[in-house]
Amino acid sequence: MYTVAVCDDDRDIRRALRIYLTDAGYQVVEAADGRQLLEALDRQQVHLVLLDIMMPELDGVSALATLRERSAVPVILLTAKSEDEDKITGLELGADDYVTKPFNAQEVLARVKAILRRYVQPPQERTSALVLGGIELDDAHKSVLLDGERVSITPKEYDILKFLMENPGKVFSSREIYRRVWRDNPVGAEGTVAVHIRHLREKLEIDPASPKYLKLVWGKGYKLEA
Repeated sequence: MYTVAVCDDDRDIRRALRIYLTDAGYQVVEAADGRQLLEALDRQQVHLVLLDIMMPELDGVSALATLRERSAVPVILLTAKSEDEDKITGLELGADDYVTKPFNAQEVLARVKAILRRYVQPPQERTSALVLGGIELDDAHKSVLLDGERVSITPKEYDILKFLMENPGKVFSSREIYRRVWRDNPVGAEGTVAVHIRHLREKLEIDPASPKYLKLVWGKGYKLEA
């Protein structure tokens, strides 16, 4: 059974999400602010986080920044229409998806199921790995090895790496990467993609300032090559 953390300062929203998620077979951990969320994650394993942006004590963006220092757990942001800048910041920090309030609980549930199916659920069969230089990506187990050593990356970093490994040597603009990976209109694409590329370089490159694999083609975009 998978555990989902619901972090929102609105008790009614937490209650509604808990009912839908519990009925769907998930365990639910509740938190009223970012500080409570981080404390909960220190105590138990959570497979996915639903995270509100505007909260007292510690807001969602700050909580996400701290969370990403210690965990690659998938995160879905719960945002208001007036919080577009915070949403973009959250995506840059490593959030995997977002839902805009007021939302349909069934839509949230569908996104939770999709992310858990893609990133967490153990596969039934092993598929062929993608290999480029010292990077090996096993899509069945959603794992990445660098020179034989396991690398911990977030789901969105994984998706970007997989997309580029499936198209070695080809240059893609930030907007195209955003469209293909986030499957959304490229709002704030340049900054969001650049931050994720920087994080990937820090994890995959010996010298991130002079990358061997993830390269920038000025004025055109990014490519992955050995």
